[in-house]
Amino acid sequence: MEHAIELRHITKTFGRVTANHDVSLSVRQGEILSLLGENGSGKTTLMNMIAGIYYPDSGEILVDGKPVEIRSPKDAYALGIGMVHQHFKLIDVFTAVENIALVMDKHEKYDLKAIRAKAKSICERYDFDIDLDQKVYEMSVSQKQTLEIIKMLFRGAQILILDEPTAVLTPQETERLFSVMRNMKADGKSIIIITHKLHEVLEISDRVAILRKGEYVGTIETAEASESTLTELMVGKKVELNIERPEPTNRHLRLSVHNLSVTNAEGVRVLDQVSFEAFSGEILGIAGISGNGQKELLEAIAGLQVTDPGSSVLYFPDDDRDSTAEQLIGKTPRDIRGMGVHLSFVPEDRLGMGLVGSMGMVDNMMLKSYGKGHSFFADRREPRHLAEEIKEELDVVTPSVTTPVSRLSGGNVQKVLVGREIAAGPSVLMTAYAVRGLDINTSYTIYHLLNEQKKKGVAILYVGEDLDVLIDLCDRILVLCGGKNNGIVEGRRTNKEEVGLLMTRLQEKGGIA
Repeated sequence: MEHAIELRHITKTFGRVTANHDVSLSVRQGEILSLLGENGSGKTTLMNMIAGIYYPDSGEILVDGKPVEIRSPKDAYALGIGMVHQHFKLIDVFTAVENIALVMDKHEKYDLKAIRAKAKSICERYDFDIDLDQKVYEMSVSQKQTLEIIKMLFRGAQILILDEPTAVLTPQETERLFSVMRNMKADGKSIIIITHKLHEVLEISDRVAILRKGEYVGTIETAEASESTLTELMVGKKVELNIERPEPTNRHLRLSVHNLSVTNAEGVRVLDQVSFEAFSGEILGIAGISGNGQKELLEAIAGLQVTDPGSSVLYFPDDDRDSTAEQLIGKTPRDIRGMGVHLSFVPEDRLGMGLVGSMGMVDNMMLKSYGKGHSFFADRREPRHLAEEIKEELDVVTPSVTTPVSRLSGGNVQKVLVGREIAAGPSVLMTAYAVRGLDINTSYTIYHLLNEQKKKGVAILYVGEDLDVLIDLCDRILVLCGGKNNGIVEGRRTNKEEVGLLMTRLQEKGGIA
């Protein structure tokens, strides 16, 4: 089989940091190649050189067997190479078709009708499900990603690079993406997918190329691989995939949520009279198919969502059920902090809501404590110390704690965010998809950190999409279905089938409808 693209002895450094060293690998025509490696192993840097964002210090790139120079994304487009990044490059106030028009060559005639017809043809050919007249700001993450792929195909891409494409997708959205990828493969496209999800690697790819600390380890046929062999190749040693779950001790009521409801801008009630209790020293998992109210639930408690009348979230600051409870509904996040209520929130959109991409780790640490001091000048010593601690403990790969976090890999951005929130010393820690985009080693580090917080008496609300992890990590699991509380099960006594059934079929009067 002919090679669509070959990399030969590629090396790239940034100052004293070697991102890639002597990497040689190839992608065949009409295949899906998974690129696997721990956070900071150089996967995205390597792909950015193919996409024309970086230029290698040494080595060569061949496309269709011919040596090429890719000095800009324009060069990559001309060679039929397109990359869909983790952070989308879309204009929010434009429609889908207007965003597609932006990728046209300046010499091409601007004809929106013709652009729409070509885009519609691409959608039909590969079975994309998207409204070309929808504004980007109205789109889900999955729809935005679909639009980015259409943009690349519109430009004539034959080689597509997808960087962590399933990091923020539900299992259903992932399956739809994989269906589209198979359609593109059948049409002769070559696809490189960067991912950390080993079960997805085994499901979608033909071969797997592995990087470790910037160096090429090897490429193996997916049919001959397993999760354990891939993990060992990626990490360089055997990894025990066991999640600790200590028994809750000194369990006290921390949150009492009653009839919590949220109606969105379209008038749809996305959270419908949800009631539950969360206790200190416990991890309460929240399961549900995406769009069933998980995001709104956490945001309502954090003061980031307007709730419907009758909603109540009582916070108990002391380890005593009879202590005076504080009502959180109706208060802004600043009000909540001013009351002494410690809510740490790791949001789903880590750069959109969690961190400021143009700032380094130090400045992002300062954001959490801004307003505490009385000096006109910000004290950077404590945030710098915290940034260094997080960098050390979570092995954040960054040239410096002052390097803008937007320049870090997606997994390292997540480490910074989770580390900062845990370091805030919360009494309630809410995490939305805390391990999305993280390699298997770092994921288990995060599970360990959450358990350490649990032992300290923190009440943890853990929204996750991996049912195996939810069942192994959480003491109890609240299942949302259609925005309703469809049941709470014990983590130690439930199974995937029971949780999956609760996620998809709404209970009525104790039975399953």
